[in-house]
This record gives sequence, C-alpha cells and structure tokens, in this order.
Amino acid sequence: MAGTRFEQAIAAIDAANADDPHTIEVRGQLRPKELAHAELMTAWLGRLDPAADEAQQLAARAHHLRRWSLPRSSYPDGRAGYLRWRTALRKQHADEVAGLLGVSGYDDATIARVQALIRKEGLGSDPQVQTHEDALCLVFLETQLADTVDRLGDAKMLDVIAKTVAKMSPAGLAQVADLPLRAGDRALIERALGGR
Repeated sequence: MAGTRFEQAIAAIDAANADDPHTIEVRGQLRPKELAHAELMTAWLGRLDPAADEAQQLAARAHHLRRWSLPRSSYPDGRAGYLRWRTALRKQHADEVAGLLGVSGYDDATIARVQALIRKEGLGSDPQVQTHEDALCLVFLETQLADTVDRLGDAKMLDVIAKTVAKMSPAGLAQVADLPLRAGDRALIERALGGR
C-alpha cells in the first residue's frame, strides 16, 4: 500500500464506510451515509481546530465506522435500549478502528488515543474530546435534523435540539449559523437556544 500511514489509514476507513448500504444527500450529492458523515466530521474538525493532531483526525474519520453493521433494531425499544446500543456502537467503532490503524503502522499509544476520542472519554474535561463532540453535533444538525423534525414534529424536536446544543461548547455553537438549514429548523434551534 502506497502513501503515509495516515493516508493508508484514512483510505482504509473510507473504504470500509463506502460499503454503507444506506445513502444520504449531503450538499446536493447522494453518498454512502457513513462515508459522508466521516468526511463532514473531518471538515468540521478542521474548522473547529485547524491544529488538530493525527489522532483527532483519525477519530473524526472513524467515529461511526461501519455503524450500519449494528442496527438500532438489534436492541430493545426505549431509552435503555437506545443507550445500550450507543455504548455497544462506541465499543465496536473503537475496536474496528484499532485493527485498521494497526495494519497501517500506528503504535499502541496512538491507537488508544483514537479509541478514547471515539468513546468520548473525558467529555467535559478534555478539550479534544469536546471538539470531537462539537463536530458530531454539527454533523447531526446538518444531515439529520430535517428528517428528524419531519418524523417527530416540532414539540419533541425542541427537547432533542436542547439536549444536542447542551453538549456543545461556545465554539461549536458559533458554527451553527453556517449550517445549511431550512428556515423552520433554524427557528427551532433558536428557540432551543433561547435561554443561552
């Protein structure tokens, strides 16, 4: 395999995510969902932290590595089932990226850091984990907000949005203004942010 270990790792992550059977339209293009999300995470990370190190960049690219392979439907309905699914996903993403990074030549310490970022260890105390969370929230708002509003309605979405923005830093929230959103969805975000 040609290229640096970073290029090899990114190519391997992208190849794995390109197999996503689900597609999403992002900025006018229909793409494999998790590949598009990985690219957007990378772009948001670059805006939020232009000096992001390799571990941050790798974690951003692999944050939802092969997410479709563990469907939500494999866990019980309700909040408890949802939380178990999310925990299992973070473990799966971290385990799978470790294999790809090892093949690309990364050392155990770098792999462990990428895994910690993906698992969001230290959220609230680690600035790099917060930046990762901000990027995740921005990708959600950009790519899934409209469909979720259409499915749940405005009243339920106010709670979802309030929980999302509560996880974001001031730097992350400042980027929301640049998101390409429907006017009604932007108004919902402004309502959710009303007390901030």
